[in-house]
Amino acid sequence: MHRSETRFLTTHTGSLIRPDTLVSEPARDAGAAVRADYAHTLTAAVAEVVSRQLDVGLDVVNDGEFGKSSWAAYALGRVTGFEIRADQLKPLDWLGRDRERFKGFFTDNPELPTALTGAPAQVCVGPIEYTGHELIGRDLDNLQAAAAAHPGREFFFTSVAPASMAYQGVNEYYKTEEEYVYAMAEALRQEYLAIHEAGYILQVDDAVLANMYDYLAGQGADVYRRWAQLRVDALNHALAGIPEDRIRYHVCFGSWHVPHVADAPLSEIVDLILRVNAGAYSIEAANPRHEWEWEVWERTRLPDGKILIPGVITHHTTTVEHPRLVAQRLERFARIVGPGSVIGGADCGFAQSSALRRTHPEVAWAKFGSLVAGAQIASQRIWGS
Repeated sequence: MHRSETRFLTTHTGSLIRPDTLVSEPARDAGAAVRADYAHTLTAAVAEVVSRQLDVGLDVVNDGEFGKSSWAAYALGRVTGFEIRADQLKPLDWLGRDRERFKGFFTDNPELPTALTGAPAQVCVGPIEYTGHELIGRDLDNLQAAAAAHPGREFFFTSVAPASMAYQGVNEYYKTEEEYVYAMAEALRQEYLAIHEAGYILQVDDAVLANMYDYLAGQGADVYRRWAQLRVDALNHALAGIPEDRIRYHVCFGSWHVPHVADAPLSEIVDLILRVNAGAYSIEAANPRHEWEWEVWERTRLPDGKILIPGVITHHTTTVEHPRLVAQRLERFARIVGPGSVIGGADCGFAQSSALRRTHPEVAWAKFGSLVAGAQIASQRIWGS
């Protein structure tokens, strides 16, 4: 994994806004000819988005998650054992108690129409086994084809964490919660290994680890800790054998545009985050709810050799961050953990599902431009380069 040795490197968290040709393509339920056309469209779109990321100046890039339906739910289509029950609604516990704190807001929120009613349950009714080898192979091949045009560049590829895989999950098959969680981890391990063996940095996405804090902590301080520790242990089990310096762990507090009063305090979960056997940790640090939490790193030691990837631009606003603000944020983290241990990143993705846009594409790419420009300013101040 590359480090910021002579200048601040830049990256993002993975999910980019898909072109209309991918969003509107009905390939999954279409005939062979349409599926073949979609495959060609997908390959071309990945090549284009890789080139555009590098052209804007980002250092560590990916496929935009173009081959996935979403950041997490895609995984249910790559394993056995689950069925979706539209008539069995499960509360959105991962939204925390903001549902009660801001009931009027959620009632009127078109982005989260099921916040108060619940969403269809993802019910585990049989053994969980990975069946997505063809799909992960396709996506890795597409990135490989795009990367071939840019030798020497570093690429990452995302996969969901066990804690976030079935965030509306209900276990009706496994005897214990531990067996259920480890079964998901074993299945995801197949995807993790495929990404590593393809030569890419594995980024594990885990929003739900943080999002369940408010709901479970309300039942008692130890309830959340036990829930989270089990899932961190299962993730480390799934990562076994993959070198830490080939793993990034991304934790966010939910991409949705809500009040975010329910968000976990970073100080309450940072030790759990650092227990994940990863070489780099990607954490929100640019939005109005979490920017102040740079203070946590004054009291929390980043382990030797590890890298912090703080968000210095955010998907939460359409305002494009000024490059000097980006530079200030990077310099602040550099003073605390050392410049060589900081890579500039984004809070979260700009399209958590294939049809969802957090901002307009023009704004997202402008934000990346500011990220790169801000990193250049901060690099000049610290390294003189």
